Amino acid sequence: MSFARAAEELNVTPAALSFQIKSLEEHLGTPVFRRLNRAVELTEAGQVLAPGTSDAFQALSTAWRAALRLQDEGALTVTAGPAFTAKWLAPRFYEFARAHPEIDLRFSASLRRVDLARDEVDVAIRFGYGPYPDVYSMRLPEEWVMPVMTPDMARQYGTIEALKSAPFIHDDSLNFMNPRLDWPAWFRAVGESFEPAHGARFSNADHAVDAALAGAGVVLGRRALVVKDLAEGRLVAPFKTALTGKAHFSFLCQKGSENRPQIVAFRDWILAEIEKTAAVSEGLNIVPVVTEE
Repeated sequence: MSFARAAEELNVTPAALSFQIKSLEEHLGTPVFRRLNRAVELTEAGQVLAPGTSDAFQALSTAWRAALRLQDEGALTVTAGPAFTAKWLAPRFYEFARAHPEIDLRFSASLRRVDLARDEVDVAIRFGYGPYPDVYSMRLPEEWVMPVMTPDMARQYGTIEALKSAPFIHDDSLNFMNPRLDWPAWFRAVGESFEPAHGARFSNADHAVDAALAGAGVVLGRRALVVKDLAEGRLVAPFKTALTGKAHFSFLCQKGSENRPQIVAFRDWILAEIEKTAAVSEGLNIVPVVTEE
């Protein structure tokens, strides 16, 4: 609502802007603005025209930024859930930075739905059922959950019977899954009918794992979120039964972008890092979760 500020934003003179508006109104056949003493306001035609015009300029700006991003091989923006970012990406980030100093990696920890064609995001890592139509999607290795605890707690709760009296930690971030990957399902998988009556509940998976690391209890740890702690001995898994469901992690990017050098480098690095800890699944009895009869 200011010709002067509009001219400044468009990097043209006020006279040039006035000429363009006059040309627009002549072409449309009706005024778009009412010129007041020290201000302007939209006419009825202007009010109808403004929203679509604004959307069109926004779409053009978004497409322009996306086209520029395709030419930028020095930056990569990745979005992943807060738990995966905290427990998997962040602890390994230095490895990628050391191997690819030419790539400026930027993380966005979020679970919100992203539009890879519009949002300024190159790669999304998401945990769910899929499918993910109209984008490039690569399924990452199988995810499972199993009881994990500190070595001190394992000495006290290292048998099934002892485990029943342990302080339980519940990861409610998995409650969307059907059937559920929870403590009753795990006990059924080992032939026990037992449901913990109490225990701390966390809406974020990484907070549940942090509580277990602090010795507050036993949690059903998700492979991606506990594998580094298991490999380095901060957590142990006394039982070899793990549960798996249909949800999985997926690596997503725009179709046609999967061969961009920085995306190839990041994808290959993720697969290599997963392979480093593949041995953690060896010897496990991985049981597909089923609905209780």
